[in-house]
Amino acid sequence: MTDCIQTNFDLQGFGKRKVEAHFRGGNLIADGGIVLLREIESRSGLLDKLAHCFRDFRDQRYVVHSLGELLRQRIFGLAMGYQDLNDHDTLRRDPVMALGVGKTDPLGLDRDEQNQGCALAGKSTLNRLELTNAKTQDCDHIIAGAHKIQADHDLIETLLIRHAVSQLP
Repeated sequence: MTDCIQTNFDLQGFGKRKVEAHFRGGNLIADGGIVLLREIESRSGLLDKLAHCFRDFRDQRYVVHSLGELLRQRIFGLAMGYQDLNDHDTLRRDPVMALGVGKTDPLGLDRDEQNQGCALAGKSTLNRLELTNAKTQDCDHIIAGAHKIQADHDLIETLLIRHAVSQLP
């Protein structure tokens, strides 16, 4: 009998890192579809463009997770069936999710002692994206309160329409 079953799959690398799927055991993940989502998103660049539709009032000296990374983490999490922000307190330790989001340290080894092993944002950090829907025009309130990230809904609408139209034959 001929052995025709492919056991290794080389995927698009990430910087200097090689990404490979294989079936030899070891650290397993149930949500390998995140790698497929990363491949699709990297070709479209839609989420990076979406990040430009937000204003980030966080003090950049203390920002560990960029706006683009937060959007990718939240949207990829939703696509993988993780609707609740609470799920991200577990997902933040998932190296494949971190790879999909674009973290250069997917194991979280370079993080401070309190966050060691957590490459991604937790529910509290991601909640800042959820709060962008606050219907207030008072920028002082947004900057002073928990609303440190502000969505520009008109820009988002324009981006999504232009993207959809660009996909038409």
